[in-house]
Amino acid sequence: MEPTNQKFLERVVSQKALQMGSSFPCQICVVGFLCGVCLTSLFLAVLTSVGNFGFTGISFSSLSMGNSPLNSSSEIINVITSSDYQSKVKETARWVDSKGREPESDDDERVSLLTEAWGALLADREPEESEFSKRFGLNKSSLPNTPHLENCKLSAQVNKHLDARSGAGRFPPWTTWKGSLNMYPATETDKNLRSFKDQPVSDGAYPPWIVGSDEENYPLTRKVQRDIWIHQHPVNCHDPNIKFLVADWEKLPGFGIGAQFAGMAGLLAIAINEKRVLVTGYFNRADHDGCKASRGSWSCYFFLETSQECRDRAFELITNKEAWEKGTIKGKDSYKSKEIWTAKVPREWGDPWSYLQPTTDINGSLIAVHHKMDRRWWRAQAVRYLMRFQTEYTCGLLNVARHAAFGKEAAKMVLASLDKDWPKVITNQPKSEIEEFVWSNHRPWVPRPLLSMHVRMGDKACEMKVVEFEEYMELAHRIQMRFPHLKNVWLSTEMQEVIDKTRSYPHWNFYYTNVTRQVGNVSMATYEASLGRKTSTNYPLVNFLMAVESDFFIGALGSTWCFLIDGMRNTGGKVMAGYLSVNKDRFW
Repeated sequence: MEPTNQKFLERVVSQKALQMGSSFPCQICVVGFLCGVCLTSLFLAVLTSVGNFGFTGISFSSLSMGNSPLNSSSEIINVITSSDYQSKVKETARWVDSKGREPESDDDERVSLLTEAWGALLADREPEESEFSKRFGLNKSSLPNTPHLENCKLSAQVNKHLDARSGAGRFPPWTTWKGSLNMYPATETDKNLRSFKDQPVSDGAYPPWIVGSDEENYPLTRKVQRDIWIHQHPVNCHDPNIKFLVADWEKLPGFGIGAQFAGMAGLLAIAINEKRVLVTGYFNRADHDGCKASRGSWSCYFFLETSQECRDRAFELITNKEAWEKGTIKGKDSYKSKEIWTAKVPREWGDPWSYLQPTTDINGSLIAVHHKMDRRWWRAQAVRYLMRFQTEYTCGLLNVARHAAFGKEAAKMVLASLDKDWPKVITNQPKSEIEEFVWSNHRPWVPRPLLSMHVRMGDKACEMKVVEFEEYMELAHRIQMRFPHLKNVWLSTEMQEVIDKTRSYPHWNFYYTNVTRQVGNVSMATYEASLGRKTSTNYPLVNFLMAVESDFFIGALGSTWCFLIDGMRNTGGKVMAGYLSVNKDRFW
């Protein structure tokens, strides 16, 4: 509250100003008098601020130095780009100069500093320690934990360990540890523990990429995933009884990424039915500079479908005429197109699709029985297996997307738990063992509950009933009526008009990737070509995986993409979250 004498002074000034005549000399006097009062008040305020609080140690120039690291990492950034961020900082600086006031609070500066410092670690070229210190006035080691980001290098190392047989064909250590706990030093030296880890696989050993119990997934998901892995990872790939099916990913013009996944699911079904090991070849969507060493391969984004030993053996047999004649090896051309797209679903697990739980909502009613239930169940199993482990590259794409969307919120949460004088006061505490080995398995933070919504329009009208964005939001409101704390939406769409319509829903928080979207109605192939191969692959995969991790999902079952998202959720512990669809699958 301002002092009484200051209020009195202001009242006197106001009264004098009102009594002044309209003559030009009078106006000059009034303006000069007011300027003097303002400058005096500003000078006193600055002295008071310095005396009581000290300097924060953060300048506008230090926040705006260099380009935003987020923009150099990927084209899929939303929320803030490099130019956006720098312009916001410069606008703030001009506002301070013109208004003669301080920023809203030191907390805003601290949030900006921490958000950008975290982002610098996600750049394609992570800055050296000296460069980082110069830009942010901090050491990398002094940065607080990033709750919304994953340690991609460590995750890839752990997953590689869980996806390969060890010496003498031993099974991966699925039965013993999760996350980094298998790397705990005591487990490496304890003979009893090592002996337990070396035991052969038992019926109770289920793969670590399946989340939740049997009741939270499609029927037999854990067993099926285990059996597919064993089928695809024989102990001895040079065994003369091992047969192979080598196939490139579909690359015909007009085939979307969802159709490619569905086609490979059919080939995996054929391989299992014929007792062959599936070996994937060229993946055109990975044929870009971002994939570097794994260019043109599925291994750019996800772990390969079989071991490197089996792949080497299969590609060795491709040039062997006798192997083709004996049927030891087959290719995609060995089968008709219809055999692939409508491949017979493997029956070695019975017919678990016959007792799928009715959790799909269309027009307010649950769908208990429909056509092609076996195909729905199988495609979910196949895609889940093919995407069982993300590579370091894919993990990095998700980190960048999460930071762009949620980084500022994460920074506010973290700063609330730190000393109020951070970064002037930094307390570095070494990681405890429980942090390093036990809590390492926790998924990155996102604001929950989170609803994923895929709005498919455009040229899809030739294949399914297309509905407007308003109908999707009606379904979102239905969920919110049951879960009133729901307000966050991860929105994926190719249409700019959908993004524009989000302004009509100010009480929802929408997050979406920052890519050029369609204006008007063009084919998906034309749209993807305009984005370029790297962007047109990376951003839909990020949206796909974010949808899989979300708490709720709204889509259109008539879209293959939504169909596959639903399958991944139903093999990822999300069965009981349900699925609200604006239409039925076109084959039902």
